[in-house]
Amino acid sequence: MNVDIGNALASVASPGVSRESLERLDEQVAAAHERIEAGMANEEHGYEALNLPQRTDPDEIRAAVEPVADADALITVGIGGSSLGAATIANALESDTETVFLDNVDPEWVSSHLERLPLQKTAINVVSRSGTTAETLANFLVVREAFEDAGVDWTERTIVTTGEAGPLRDLANRHDLPSLKVPDGVPGRFSALSAVGMVAAAVCGHDLEALLAGAAAERETLSGSLFDCPAYAYGATTYALDERGAGINAVMPYAESLETSAEWFAQLWAESLGKDDLGQTPVRALGVTDQHSQLQLYRAGPRDKLVTFVTTQEGTDRSIPATDVEDLAYLGDATLGELLEAEFEATEASLAAAGRPNVRVELERVDEYELGGLLYGMEAACVLAGELYGVNTFEQPAVEWAKNATRGLLGGGEFEEAEAVADKTELRIER
Repeated sequence: MNVDIGNALASVASPGVSRESLERLDEQVAAAHERIEAGMANEEHGYEALNLPQRTDPDEIRAAVEPVADADALITVGIGGSSLGAATIANALESDTETVFLDNVDPEWVSSHLERLPLQKTAINVVSRSGTTAETLANFLVVREAFEDAGVDWTERTIVTTGEAGPLRDLANRHDLPSLKVPDGVPGRFSALSAVGMVAAAVCGHDLEALLAGAAAERETLSGSLFDCPAYAYGATTYALDERGAGINAVMPYAESLETSAEWFAQLWAESLGKDDLGQTPVRALGVTDQHSQLQLYRAGPRDKLVTFVTTQEGTDRSIPATDVEDLAYLGDATLGELLEAEFEATEASLAAAGRPNVRVELERVDEYELGGLLYGMEAACVLAGELYGVNTFEQPAVEWAKNATRGLLGGGEFEEAEAVADKTELRIER
């Protein structure tokens, strides 16, 4: 990926960061890079995620999914990092295999998918490191029951990705299910380039080697200067802008196929950096759709936002038919791709003209290689930002608190967090 931070400079935007400030910050980037490289070399928790392009074995993944290679549809049962990376890849790339990601426990939504899918030709991909994630296990039990009710042997249609021990590992062993291991030292939100994120890609027939090659190419750009490394340029610039008041980061892909990547980024950024009263709040947007709504706020609202555009240089195009309506005649000389590009350039320029910081992240096209680079690049940017903030990028105590409270409320153990639910202050206004 390439990154253009020109519209985030203080000469263009407020808040903005000067070239001189970036040069001073580059000394911190160099020190952070040394720490990151050491963490990778020592296979430390979290930093090990940046080794995945060399660690992940695509042949092992393909072998695991071979029993369900005939699937017309795939249900991935997981949540958060066990789902969003896989969904980003699957939703970005075309495939004849329909993919459904059960990452919520809304009963109506879950039921609607199970009622319409051809379960006889559907595979199940259940993902949980611990094998105890309440939402994932609940949905898996529901899916399993639906298969049984339809007369389908779920044990012949299920792949498991989990840790070395736990209920899911026991289940896989008991039923001799194809299984893969969640890599050690890799938090879920950093696991897109492992079996966690790539099983769905394999079932859909995507090029796993190209995904990893794109990530490996991005790995090669990591260096001790933000001016030589797109990932570090992005991580350092977002950090600097947050320090200057841009505490919201609106990520706006200009490709429908990349919409899920903004959801994935939101988890990565929020869960990794939101600690000790620090961190930038990620917001999801989509070009061109949200030009007609959110752009009003980004251009004329409080000066507390950075807009991150994700764009592609190549893609499928389609001509706009000519029309005899005079006011629309100009459209007949264009294509949808040209209109999309013009909309992006106009939006980018409108923010710059209003002095609002924005950054452009460029991909050549939407394919496996470029996606691998985007996923790896944003992960590296996040790790660098965590070093600059001085937080532990790889823990998530606030998330664990809510998990414990949920288990306690459902009778899954004694958790003091559950007791806090009864202490809620109420001020109800009823109809």
